[in-house]
Parts: sequence; C-alpha cells; structure tokens
Amino acid sequence: MIDVGPLAQFGVLLVRPGMLVATAPPFGGASAPSQIKVGLTVFLTLMLMPIVQVPNVGASVSLAMIVLREMAIGIALSLSIRALIAGAELAGSLSGTQVGLSMGAVVNPQSGVRNNMLAVLYANLTLLTFFGLNGHHALIRTLATSYDTMPIGIGHIDASIVKSVTELLGLVFMIGVRLAMPIIVVLLVVELAMGLISRVAPMLNLMTVGTPVRLVIGLLVVAAVIAVAPSVIARFTPVAMDISVRAARAFR
Repeated sequence: MIDVGPLAQFGVLLVRPGMLVATAPPFGGASAPSQIKVGLTVFLTLMLMPIVQVPNVGASVSLAMIVLREMAIGIALSLSIRALIAGAELAGSLSGTQVGLSMGAVVNPQSGVRNNMLAVLYANLTLLTFFGLNGHHALIRTLATSYDTMPIGIGHIDASIVKSVTELLGLVFMIGVRLAMPIIVVLLVVELAMGLISRVAPMLNLMTVGTPVRLVIGLLVVAAVIAVAPSVIARFTPVAMDISVRAARAFR
C-alpha cells in the first residue's frame, strides 16, 4: 500500500507560499503566467522543507482547517504590498480626476482592473520602489520566519485581526492622500484663479482655455510628485510589512 503521508505533508506546505505567490504582485500576482507561479511556489516549498516541521495530517476535518489557516496566513503576509499599491492607485485616481485624465482608462496589469493612466503609473512606480528596497527578499524572509511563530496546525482567529485590517485601510488612505494632496491643492488654486478671471473677463471662454491650462499645470505637478513618491513609499513600506505580520499572527 502506498503511503501518501509525505505527499500530503508536502501539499500542506505548499499552501502558505502558494497564497503569497498568487496574491503578492512582486511574485506575479494576477498578471504572471500560471506556470511561473506554480514553479515559484514549488521552489519556495522545496527551500522551506528542511527548516519547517510539518505535522502528520490524517483526518479530513483537521486537514481542511489546517489548509484554510495556511491560506489565511499567506494572504495576510501579502497585504503589505497590496496596501502600498492600493494607496498608490488611490493617489493616481484622485490626481487623474483632478487633472482631467479620468476618461482615459487602461487595464492595470498588477490588479487586472481598469484605472486611469496616473493610477497605473503610481502602482508600477510603487512596485519598482518595492523591488529597489529588496522588499521581495523581506517577504521571503518573513514567510520563512512565520513558521516559527505560526507553525503548521490548527489555530484560532484572534480579535487583533480587526485592528490590523483597520490600520491597513488607514495606511491606504494615508498614502493616497499624501501623494495626491499637492496636485489637489495646486489645481484648486488654479480653479480659483480661473474663476476670478472669468469675473474680470466674462467674454473669455474658460471651457476652452481652462482644460489645457489645468492639464499642463497638473502634469507639471505630477512630474514633481513622481520625484518624491519613492521616498514616501519607502517610508511606509516597513509600516505596512509590520501590520501584515501582525495580521498573520492573528491566526495563531
């Protein structure tokens, strides 16, 4: 009779890195081919086998609970980069709406949804900054060390998950507002200036003149913001990773 125990243990060990690879954009996310994601998952699992203790899985009920817990931990570990990219996309959406680029939408390869061009630009810039900070290495190290504090097995859900999710949502809005605020403020001043000009020169057609003025000034401010955006992302990256680790620890 064939012993399927080692195969089941390997399958359980696949779950946590598999969810991290499937949901974290640095490892492919939604845009990478399935063959690459499967190969990377198997490679990470083989690297983890010598250092991770996998319990014997027998009963179907306990196996299902273990798999669900491993999936939850893997998704929680990927929330850091997801929150950073979501904050950047929020900033791009707010900025694009103010500049007048909301009518032109393209598909973001990281999330697979349609966003304006600035949202896609900010998201890709965030991902490149994350790579520049060796954030993908930090994610892999966090995955390896997570088995020390959260070994494979049946655990429970701690109430701290609510606080961690709330902090991540707050981080998304904080990043989005900080990156979009310069453009919003400058274009608000431009709108006020054009309103005053329309009162002084009512014959001037601001519907024709205002759009290119708003677009040119908005793009100039975007160029200035892009220069400092990596420093903002770098500042919040450790915070996001710390929150995601605490979110994963809620499933101990």
